[in-house]
Amino acid sequence: MAEFKLFFHEGGRIKVSRSFDFLKSTPIDNFLWIDLQDVDEVVENQLEDFLKIYIQEEEEMEEIEMSSRYIETSDTLVVNSNFLLGNYDSETVSFILKNDILVTVRSEELSSFSDTTKKISSSPRNYPTGFHVMVALLETRVEKDADMIEDIIDNITKLTDSIRDADEDVLMDITALQEQIMIIRQNVIEKQRLLSNLLRSELVPKELNSKITIILKDVNSLIEHSKFSFERLEYLQDTFLGLVNIEQNKIIKIFTIVSVIFMPPTLVASIFGQNFPGMPLTGSATGFWWSILLMFAFSGVILLLFKRKKWL
Repeated sequence: MAEFKLFFHEGGRIKVSRSFDFLKSTPIDNFLWIDLQDVDEVVENQLEDFLKIYIQEEEEMEEIEMSSRYIETSDTLVVNSNFLLGNYDSETVSFILKNDILVTVRSEELSSFSDTTKKISSSPRNYPTGFHVMVALLETRVEKDADMIEDIIDNITKLTDSIRDADEDVLMDITALQEQIMIIRQNVIEKQRLLSNLLRSELVPKELNSKITIILKDVNSLIEHSKFSFERLEYLQDTFLGLVNIEQNKIIKIFTIVSVIFMPPTLVASIFGQNFPGMPLTGSATGFWWSILLMFAFSGVILLLFKRKKWL
């Protein structure tokens, strides 16, 4: 859904307008944040002409290399960052900062933005510039990443509790969780680089450095946490494969024991089944029962031997 929001200061509060004409008729110093969600090209062109900025196309934002996602000039800061959706797809968000006004460009509805909107509405004094809003957006995104990691940890715990009764579907679940944790880790590492660049920026207000540092520490802890979770999944995967091997070995052991037990009776039956003249007991009325007795005797000896060797 296309949406155009103008956040501006008025009377100690932060209000929202959705009219581009309002932007032209209001002093530019009053504006804090301009959020563009899936707007058409006409609106983007008008905003570019008015603010003297360049808004990248969606293809440009997605294709740009990781090393070029942060661009800083003498008066403008341009940042492209990936925000994860609930299904672990990524949405590229472009941040453009000029004259203390933040312009965000995106194509999807993101919970990080709606949560940040609530924050700035409840505490307008804490957000005097667009830089403050950008840091708040990144802080909220990091909190979302932390929640996603916690959800994965809960799923890992559930898998751990049910690993003994698991089937092949568990291996697929482990692989899916590994893929998810890798996506989150990549996303968080990107935020780490972005926050580090913001700390070195000449445009970012120095008063935000302490908050950026705190967020950066949270990001570092998430990276370590994601690494631990991935290692835990690898351990769980090895445990599952080990249990599968144990179960397979038990089955092979059973088949081996059964085969060995039936080898002596098969040998006895083969000997007495020959039709050579002069075979012992072939003419006796008790020959059949003697052969049966020999079969059970040999099988019993084999079972006793296996028992003493503790193979059973």
